[in-house]
Amino acid sequence: MSFVERLSLDIGDPDSRPPRAGRARLELEPDKIERGLLKLVLAIVELLRQVMEKQAMRRIDAGRLTSDEIDRLGRSLMQIESTITSLQTQFAIDDLNIDLGPAGCLLDGPLTEG
Repeated sequence: MSFVERLSLDIGDPDSRPPRAGRARLELEPDKIERGLLKLVLAIVELLRQVMEKQAMRRIDAGRLTSDEIDRLGRSLMQIESTITSLQTQFAIDDLNIDLGPAGCLLDGPLTEG
């Protein structure tokens, strides 16, 4: 018997279950949704910035970049970091790190504003 078959036996057919009385509704607040979405987007952008920075360091250490490329790359990474910090301040987002439960945190360390 497959996992799905065992699971369907354990759970049962959802159509055969009686409807729940007084089912709780989730109250959504637009401001919290927008801030949460912005935090998620900024956290992903910060994760990508950290990955790009590590890759850049590997390329620098391997001697595969010219001094001009190193300068442009450094300025670009600093500009991205500055923009992220500015948006954090603007939208009052203290920490971009997201707890992923047993997998740990999304970022290497907490990224707090300013």
